[in-house]
Amino acid sequence: MQIVSSRPQQQLYVRHVHPAGIGPLRSEHGGCRGQPRWYEEPALRHVEKDVLIPKLMREKARQRCSEKVQDFTHCCQESGFLMVLKCREENAALKGCLISHYKDPHLFEECKQEYLQEREEYRKTGIPAKNRREKIGTSM
Repeated sequence: MQIVSSRPQQQLYVRHVHPAGIGPLRSEHGGCRGQPRWYEEPALRHVEKDVLIPKLMREKARQRCSEKVQDFTHCCQESGFLMVLKCREENAALKGCLISHYKDPHLFEECKQEYLQEREEYRKTGIPAKNRREKIGTSM
């Protein structure tokens, strides 16, 4: 246990820490099954969980449904203003494909791990992933 106070006149609070000083304890009731009590998964902020990871999911879903995206794009280019009526089948197929990927929990976990790796690299280097890719490309 460690007693922490930012000001002497404030009330002290207790922060539970792993005995070896590794990190905070997960909770009062214990950790995840199979994990030590002090183990803590990387915390995701609201914006990461609800905005940034779904953005990665959309990009991957578009790549995985690229054939249907091309079919719909081709239909829209040929139809002009009548695309609403003429491209219903292509739109439904594209929508079904994208939604099936959006609801896939394995894709969410894959994108989450990818995001956490990028975040960790950013915290180590201070260079965003986009800029890191550009610098690697120009240095070769």
